[in-house]
Amino acid sequence: MQLSLPPKVTNRAFERLSEINDGADVPQALRVAVEGGGCSGFQYEIKLDVATSDDLVLEQNGEKVLIDPVSLPFLTDATIDFTDELIGARFVINNPNATSSCGCGTSFSM
Repeated sequence: MQLSLPPKVTNRAFERLSEINDGADVPQALRVAVEGGGCSGFQYEIKLDVATSDDLVLEQNGEKVLIDPVSLPFLTDATIDFTDELIGARFVINNPNATSSCGCGTSFSM
């Protein structure tokens, strides 16, 4: 039986979230969800949100990343990161469960 590990969040992703929340009256968490759709079957939804009672909360230095229970199995052992490249700055998911992904990196299949 393989152990299911929750997603990991890089220091760079937590640092970017801290920058986003800097000066905010009410800091928000980063929600990472998996939904049906996209060009490969599933797509990531990444947005600022508030925690609900059934979320998995990954926290560092007061910053929080939220994963809902439906998305959690799709994100087992994934890494949530932040990248700043020529094509733009964005949060990215490195997901070992995805068998393929589209060129934009927001859609995947399993």
